Amino acid sequence: MRKFGLIGYPLKHSFSKKYFTEKFEKENISSCQYELYELDTIDKFPELIKNNPELEGINVTIPYKQQVIPFLDQLEPSCEAIGAVNCIKVRDGKLIGYNTDYIGFKDSLKSWLNGIDQTKALVLGTGGASKAVKQALKSLNIPYIMVSRNTNEPELITYDELVKNEKHLQEHHLIINTTPLGTFPNTEEMPDIPLSQIGREHKVYDLVYNPEKTFLMRSMEARGAVVKNGLEMLHLQAEAAWQIWN
Repeated sequence: MRKFGLIGYPLKHSFSKKYFTEKFEKENISSCQYELYELDTIDKFPELIKNNPELEGINVTIPYKQQVIPFLDQLEPSCEAIGAVNCIKVRDGKLIGYNTDYIGFKDSLKSWLNGIDQTKALVLGTGGASKAVKQALKSLNIPYIMVSRNTNEPELITYDELVKNEKHLQEHHLIINTTPLGTFPNTEEMPDIPLSQIGREHKVYDLVYNPEKTFLMRSMEARGAVVKNGLEMLHLQAEAAWQIWN
C-alpha cells in the first residue's frame, strides 16, 4: 500500500484527505491511502517518518511550512527561493521539499485575471502562504506591497497606513488575503481593510476556502469588488503534488 498524508496542527478541517480519498476512489486507484498526521510540535516529524516507512508523499500545512525545512535533505530551486514547503517527496530515504501552493496560485490567478495588464497587488499577511504568493506575483510581473499588522520593514505597510493613505488602494486593485482570518469556525473575522476605499475596480482573491464565501469576500462584494476564494488553487496544488509524487 502506497501511503500519503498531511502534517499540520490543527487538522480538523483539512481539505487534503477528502480530496485525495475521493480522487483514489474516482480514478480507481486502490493501492494508495491518504492519512492525517496532526503534530502538536514539528519535533515529532522525524518520529513520524521513522514509524511510517511506506510514506511516499507528505503535504504540509499551517504552522509547519517553514518549520519543516531543517528536517529536509533537499529543496527544489523555486521552493528554496520561496522559503516555505507544502509538499514533500520521500525517495530512497531522502526528503525533498517542494511548493505547490506557488504553482496552484500562479495558474489560478493567471486564468482569473485573464491577461489583465497594469495591475498591482496588496498582499495581506506575511506567513508561509504569502511567500508562495509573492513568488507567483514576481513570475507574473505583478508589482506588490505587503500589508501586516505591525512592521518596521521598508517593503511592508500596516493596516493603519492603508486607512491614512488612500493612494495604496487607489493604485493597487488586486487584493490577496494570505492570512487565515475568516476560516471556519471564526467566520466573522477579516483583515482590517478600510472598506470605504473599496470599489468596482478592485478584485479580491482570498486564499481561505472554508467557508466558500468569507466575510472579507462578502464585505468586498457589497462594495462592488469581484471576489474569488482559494478552492481552485487548492485543487491545482493538490494535483501538482500528485504529479511530483508520481
